[in-house]
Amino acid sequence: MIFDYFFAKLTQLKPFAGFVVRKPTAVRTVLLSLAMSMLMGSLLALTSLDARSRTVLDLDAQIQPVALQDWGDYWIDTTGKFTPEQVAATPDIPWKPTRADAIYPVTSGSSMWVRFNVPPAPDTERWYLEVPYPSIDRASLYTLDGAGQWNEQRAGDLVAVNKWPVPHRHPLLPIALSAETPSNYLLRLENGHAFSAPLQFISEGRLSYSEQRVSLILGIFFGLAGLAALISALGAVSLRDTAYGFYALCVTLLALTQATVTGIAGLHLWPAWPGWSDVATSVLPMLTVSATLLFISAAVALPERSPRLHWLMVGQAALGALVAVLLALLPAASRMDVFIPIMLILQFSGMLVMGWAWRRGDRFAPWLMLAYVPVLVAAGWTMARNAELVPIGFLTQHGMQLGVALHLPIVMLVLMLRSQQRRENIRRIQGLDRVDPATGLINGHVFAERLIRMIARSERLRHQSAVMIIDLVNTEQIQRDFGRKAAEELPLRVAERLLSTAREIDSAARLSQRRFGMLVEGPFNAEDAGTLGPRIVARCLMPYKGLHVDCVAQVHVAYALVPYQGTNAQGLLTQLEERLAAAPAEGKRAVFMLGEPQPLRPVRRDRPKPA
Repeated sequence: MIFDYFFAKLTQLKPFAGFVVRKPTAVRTVLLSLAMSMLMGSLLALTSLDARSRTVLDLDAQIQPVALQDWGDYWIDTTGKFTPEQVAATPDIPWKPTRADAIYPVTSGSSMWVRFNVPPAPDTERWYLEVPYPSIDRASLYTLDGAGQWNEQRAGDLVAVNKWPVPHRHPLLPIALSAETPSNYLLRLENGHAFSAPLQFISEGRLSYSEQRVSLILGIFFGLAGLAALISALGAVSLRDTAYGFYALCVTLLALTQATVTGIAGLHLWPAWPGWSDVATSVLPMLTVSATLLFISAAVALPERSPRLHWLMVGQAALGALVAVLLALLPAASRMDVFIPIMLILQFSGMLVMGWAWRRGDRFAPWLMLAYVPVLVAAGWTMARNAELVPIGFLTQHGMQLGVALHLPIVMLVLMLRSQQRRENIRRIQGLDRVDPATGLINGHVFAERLIRMIARSERLRHQSAVMIIDLVNTEQIQRDFGRKAAEELPLRVAERLLSTAREIDSAARLSQRRFGMLVEGPFNAEDAGTLGPRIVARCLMPYKGLHVDCVAQVHVAYALVPYQGTNAQGLLTQLEERLAAAPAEGKRAVFMLGEPQPLRPVRRDRPKPA
């Protein structure tokens, strides 16, 4: 139909109408040939376009690192037994293009082969093939020499770091460049689970700069973690607080975990222990979360709140430790199947306990939950990487360091506030036998001790001080007029006014429910002492905030200057109490000085009866 349409159109064109009519078969043949040529040209163009779509590897020193992207080809050897000679000599291997964000289904017993060639490039600087995955089991780079032999360079967790071609945080394999001919390479990768890391090339000069930047970031992180661990350990010793001790253990294990994940531990801590480098990435995180459960239990006072729940947390921590031992014995292919569910269960349990403590009034539990949010987010991203749900990237490499950097200051602040509150509670408990718990004033026993010392001090320094007894006398009237609550609150308001009147060197005490005492340090004379009592009476008569304007305290004050006529402290207090007891309750006078002449009461005399 298409050819008929074009044929009809040609017959309508005047220059071709006669020719088309005379030679219809020839015209149809030409049209069909043109159509087939256009179709084949389109197919060839698409094929060549698909071939040209693969990125050409260009080792440009100005743009680094240079990713392999899809320039290479990969193949999964499920038997794991192929040698580089067999791979190079087998023509029917189903190679596929590599990709920077690909997740390759490698597992134990299999291996992944990558073939690539490096185009001619200037050989003035040394270049390296970088596998930015510190936890890979083995990476072997094979180079074809002039004699047709494949030379191997090997790195990875199953190879001691001190035996790598270039000891580094992750496999770094030198490549040889030629300015005239391309260089062919085979790369064999082995890992216990699926593998994801962008293969890339970096020059020696750029490598030095990149490592300086990474060293700065990691140095800040490990310095912060070391400081937090040291402060926590000192706090555990000085304050005898188990929460500090468990947190010091948590931070230490967390730092070791990050050192293992980033390759720092394999490079500096155990370069000759390839077996431990292989299992440490699973064992250390499990031990860290076990120690975290013990820390959370201590931080929210779980042994005091719920001993049963505390022992449940201890049991879960013990389970985590046992799983860590099991992970060290399991083959690499089975570790993630055990590691991920147990890790999620223990993390969820810790958050659940903090939420439980928050519901029951723990003031620090919500802050602890906030502190663990960035760590849990980063840990979830890392576990997704381990499960090969997401490819390797910046967050999978450095997300945990960022999360811990946010986590540490919050937890240290919470621990300091918590220890301060504990010290205050201990001081209150220890001071119950010396301090009135309702007002915070010293009690009668301490008041008598301080009075004895003040009398001795006044005698030695030859000056006068004052002792005062203050009685609250209108409590019953306040209860009648304003209710029981106001009457119970009034002594607390009097204590507040006494504290505001006393100086730092003076002492205020609560001697009974309605009686208070004050020790006023001298030196001063009798005239100065005479103003103390009226000042206290006036302060107590001032209106109180939150109470009715007429709801004020009426007090009687009896005072004496010390030393007082050789009277001891107990005798002086007895005389002051008797003086207040003798004062008329309805009288207008409110201040009484011990030792002043007493007014004589009139004596009634009966007249003699007349005889």
